[in-house]
Amino acid sequence: MFSVLVIGYVWPEPNSSAAGSHMMSLLRLFKKQGWQITFASPAQETEHMIDLQSEGITSRNITLNCSSFDQFIQELQPDIVMFDRFMMEEQFGWRVEKNCPQAMRILDTEDLQCLRNARHQAVKQDREMELKDLYCDLAKREIAAIYRSDLSLIISSYEMQLLQEQFHMPAAQIHHLPFMLDLNALPANTPSYEQRKNFIMIGNFRHAPNWDSVLQMQQLWPQIRQQLKARGVVDAELHIYGSYPPPKATALNNPKSGFLVKGWADDAYEVMQQARVCLAPLRFGAGIKGKLLDAMVCGTPSATTNVGSEGMTNGQEWPGIVARNDQEFIEQAVKLYCDREFWQHKQKQTTPLLTTIYNGSLCGPQLIDRILDLKGNLDHHRLQNFTGAMLNHHSMKSTQYMSQWIEEKNKTLSS
Repeated sequence: MFSVLVIGYVWPEPNSSAAGSHMMSLLRLFKKQGWQITFASPAQETEHMIDLQSEGITSRNITLNCSSFDQFIQELQPDIVMFDRFMMEEQFGWRVEKNCPQAMRILDTEDLQCLRNARHQAVKQDREMELKDLYCDLAKREIAAIYRSDLSLIISSYEMQLLQEQFHMPAAQIHHLPFMLDLNALPANTPSYEQRKNFIMIGNFRHAPNWDSVLQMQQLWPQIRQQLKARGVVDAELHIYGSYPPPKATALNNPKSGFLVKGWADDAYEVMQQARVCLAPLRFGAGIKGKLLDAMVCGTPSATTNVGSEGMTNGQEWPGIVARNDQEFIEQAVKLYCDREFWQHKQKQTTPLLTTIYNGSLCGPQLIDRILDLKGNLDHHRLQNFTGAMLNHHSMKSTQYMSQWIEEKNKTLSS
């Protein structure tokens, strides 16, 4: 039985974000193996965080740039340490290496932040993303963390390809792990076309791509509504859900135009199943989109962009429409809403995707097999990863000294 330490960037909120849901699926997979799990985070606790104790998982608050973590991990002596996003590997990786050198180190990237950032910069300047956007300082940090780790979990098939082709990442260092669904726990029957009404958007408002897509929809909605009225549909509304809506978001609520900012949804599946079409006009982002997977689960066809659908189908047909520009998004979203046969055809595409790509009973055991194999050959694996060893050597010194300097500075300020 392994002892596993997971160092979280934030406390898991499975009902607030796809990242939180993905983290819980990993923790539950590890628990299913009989492994002892400790989840530690330097983040503040939140109102929507899950009760880890009820899951049989020990929780622990830790502090950034503080040697108290050294004592904590020396006492715990985990067999496996998993970092939630590369910033946690940067902060705590050298301490793990120093105090538990034989612990296997796994990085859960969630998505490639350098890719999301590169696209965001290009959108701000109203242009296409270029390689110079991708090869930024953030990428150097993130790719270095992947090299330093024994194994990195990559959620998107597109990002697997990007890492190998653009950054020449060895296949031995990365593992494709999409969202893992318990297919037996999914809704057996979902409402029909006739039983559904309105459009839906959903997503954590703190996530920049989500907020941008809300602003994008504010621009597109009047034209969608106009085309709907031309087809005789006069009462369709757009319902926007998400955790942590800021005042600037609630200020957009406009019942007169049918643009309704609803905020927190107690049950995302319930509101998704009531809607006829899910809208996600994402202009930037990375990873795979939990909101679009939720739409598949609920049998709700979606209208999105290339960024939204990226890495989610492995070449299979999209259960909705993928628009190349704003005008196509508007026209196809209206068609999806009004054309019953088109809607039903797209809805049928959900089942093949869920059963082949997101089946947790297949993805989970594959990951466990990979971890066990790597754990049994860790010394040889590390010997083959000279780049990682080199980066570990240098980062151990630079990150260590910076962290120790901050710790001493904090002591001086508090005395």
